[in-house]
Amino acid sequence: MSAALPMSDSNSPDLCETPAADEPTRVPLRLEDWLTVISMALLALITFVNVLVRYFTDQSFAWTEEFSVFLLIVMTLVGASAAVARNRHIRIEFIADGGTPKRRHRLALLGALAMALLFFVIAGLSVLLVWDHYIYEEISPGLGLPQWWYSIWLPVLSLAIGLRAVGRFNRLRRAGVQA
Repeated sequence: MSAALPMSDSNSPDLCETPAADEPTRVPLRLEDWLTVISMALLALITFVNVLVRYFTDQSFAWTEEFSVFLLIVMTLVGASAAVARNRHIRIEFIADGGTPKRRHRLALLGALAMALLFFVIAGLSVLLVWDHYIYEEISPGLGLPQWWYSIWLPVLSLAIGLRAVGRFNRLRRAGVQA
């Protein structure tokens, strides 16, 4: 006896809808996908090891918190880069997807430019942060590692997100208004 799938209405997502294929990009999106997988796997592994050590020895690995925070930040920024390239970033769909095709296209172009500008500014400002960490020889509180080892990834990944936004802008501009 087979159970019927529930019928979708306007309030429920279509269960049979498949995600759209990725648009072609110069830098493959597999790069972000694999970095996300590696970050998540490392995060799960060190958390699991810490849980086992706490359970069996009543002690804790102090370094796991420091690496966990770092991996969460890396995973978030890498995921944001993939979301920008795939046009899955956060936006107000009522505004972005409403109106005429020309209006939607202009809003998409404006959004891509604003996103690129934002992340280029973040990259520039975070370079100053990394420089301060390096010059003043700041060390991490948990392990005593140079703090710039962690903070160097903020400008690098912010630049990557900005470049993905520029790539999205260029693809939108070349495609023109889709009726």
